[in-house]
Amino acid sequence: MMFKHNFKKVLSATAFAVALVVAPAANVLAATNDASSTQQSATATSQDQQASQDQAASQSSAANQSSATAASASSSTSTSSATSTSTVKKTTKKAKKTTKKSKKKTSKKKAVKKVAKKTTKKKATKKAKKTSKKATKKTTKAATVAVTASADQSHATDQQDDAAKKAAEVAAKKAAAAKKAAAKKAAAKKKAAAKKKAAAKKKAAKKKAAAKKKAAKKKAAAKKSSEKAAKYWIAMRESGGYYTARNGSCYGRYQLLISYLGGYLSKKNQERTADRYVYGRYGSWVNAKRFWLAHNWY
Repeated sequence: MMFKHNFKKVLSATAFAVALVVAPAANVLAATNDASSTQQSATATSQDQQASQDQAASQSSAANQSSATAASASSSTSTSSATSTSTVKKTTKKAKKTTKKSKKKTSKKKAVKKVAKKTTKKKATKKAKKTSKKATKKTTKAATVAVTASADQSHATDQQDDAAKKAAEVAAKKAAAAKKAAAKKAAAKKKAAAKKKAAAKKKAAKKKAAAKKKAAKKKAAAKKSSEKAAKYWIAMRESGGYYTARNGSCYGRYQLLISYLGGYLSKKNQERTADRYVYGRYGSWVNAKRFWLAHNWY
């Protein structure tokens, strides 16, 4: 009964050790499968495969050890319980050591996997940044080209507008200058016409005045001639034209009263006194002649 009990204890310890060895191996296999499913880089995959091989070897060694332990346990069934307990302790210690090694390898593998993942992520991020930078640069360049083209077009449009504005201003100035010149020409023409008209009017007035003056002169000459003729006619009738003729109290060419002559019997005084007398009494020698013809004296 004691042997069976000890053998059960040994078997339980062995099963525990095997379980400790197999559990990390299962974790390692799961990690390896996860690494394969994420399709990481070739280096990480190779490392995972190497780790799997190492784990398989560890499992095989653990299984061999377990078999050896079981054989040793079965062969030493006849030994004492103290020897069995020592064997179980050694086996447990060895199993712990193996588990520790497996955990260390798993941690190392995880670290490698993490580094590989980080490197892959870093590369992808760097590549994405580079691509984004290139795209941004290309977009910026395209936008710059578009803005430049738009600015050039706007500048060209502004130049066209300025040219059209200047042309309109020049045309307006030309039209204003032409209008001013036409107005100036019309004013000059009007002024010349007015001046010509005024000159013609002045000339006509002058001509009229000259004609009037000439007519007046002619009339005066005719009147003078008539006056002279009438005066001569009366002188010839009164004294025969002699300045010394005397008839009673009348004396001279025009037979004037001596009192009219005032004692001065000169030719000049006779002429002046006769004119004063006739113009004062009859207004003219012609009227005096007319009176003489009517009354035979004047």
